[in-house]
Amino acid sequence: MTIAPDSALHTVPELEPEHAELIRATLPLVAARIDDITPLFYRKMFTAHPELIRDRFNRGNQAQGAQQRALAASIATYATHLVDPALPHPRELLSRIGHKHASLGVTPAEYHLVHKYLFEAIVEVLGADVVTAPIAAAWDRVYWLMATTLIDFEGELYDAAGVEPGDVFRETTVLERIDDPSGVATFVLASADPARPLPDFAPGQYISVGADLPDGARQLRQYSLVNRPGAGRLAFAVRRVTGDAQSPAGEVSNWLHDTVNAGDRLQITLPFGDLVIDTAATNPLVLISAGIGVTPMAGILEYLVAQTPQRPVTILHADRSAATHPLREQIVDSVGALENACYKVWYETAGGRMNLGEVDLPADADYYLCGGNGFLQSVRAQLFAAGIPGEQVHFELFSPNDWLLDAE
Repeated sequence: MTIAPDSALHTVPELEPEHAELIRATLPLVAARIDDITPLFYRKMFTAHPELIRDRFNRGNQAQGAQQRALAASIATYATHLVDPALPHPRELLSRIGHKHASLGVTPAEYHLVHKYLFEAIVEVLGADVVTAPIAAAWDRVYWLMATTLIDFEGELYDAAGVEPGDVFRETTVLERIDDPSGVATFVLASADPARPLPDFAPGQYISVGADLPDGARQLRQYSLVNRPGAGRLAFAVRRVTGDAQSPAGEVSNWLHDTVNAGDRLQITLPFGDLVIDTAATNPLVLISAGIGVTPMAGILEYLVAQTPQRPVTILHADRSAATHPLREQIVDSVGALENACYKVWYETAGGRMNLGEVDLPADADYYLCGGNGFLQSVRAQLFAAGIPGEQVHFELFSPNDWLLDAE
């Protein structure tokens, strides 16, 4: 991940000593009750503004509690850094949040809405006798330091895209639907307005796709781009998601599979995302994925084939079987077109799980990871055990994941 040297994310805000003392004293209490505070915050906000859960927030993540945990962990991580500046700056965390917000069209005004209901929840859970005026002022300061950093960074992203804050939605036409043998569907899009072509993008980025669902809700989900930049087209791949006792079905993914075909209209957002390779670099790349996490890697490989086929790259993938391996033929074709590529897969049906001890791990490579929680935790642990520095390891998150924040 590359962050511009003059980005707001490089700003190191200082918490005033009187506020820092109160945050240190109350952080354990807030952390102990954060799992009560954040669900109450969302209930309050959605009760007052039901359009947010209907049209903006991911209903699946809300049902699982994933968004609540991510918000809690983000605030706690940021507050911990403010009271102990010697800790690593959470700029990668803020970058991921900022790109996600830009992809959703978040505007500065929405931070005021979040502030209102979050602080109402804090007072209700902890009690007005605990949240005294000085304590409230200290946490208010933490919130706005974090919010201001994100607002400024998201402003940078909107400026780079050449749009006003929030103006990221575009109407497209589906040129082609490609049904992969694995069950994944790829949708190839062009602008519905020939005078306003779709923008270029960095390899590894994603778009948000809007779905008008049968119950009247308009839900947004992010999907990685799997084609090479430069053709005025955007392509993304979607796996059908069936629900179970632990997680709901994929509302938008299944809607796309069931209802969208060539010739249909689809609303998307401009590309964002910070799991992007440094296209000016020449050092080796190692792309590590599992399941549908292969999608950003497919886009990166397409770029390498077109622009820098000589760059050394190792592609490692884990899946249930060859039959469920998404975009397998596309990946194999890309590997065959590269001059210095190494490719290895592990399939559970063949008794294999990804073991990085079986491959050479270049010491000077940049490592890019994408997959489920358990997979990411396992691979990160293997990389760190092999001596790969944390700053060389980059990862994509398809859902809120609070456990990763501990490693920032």
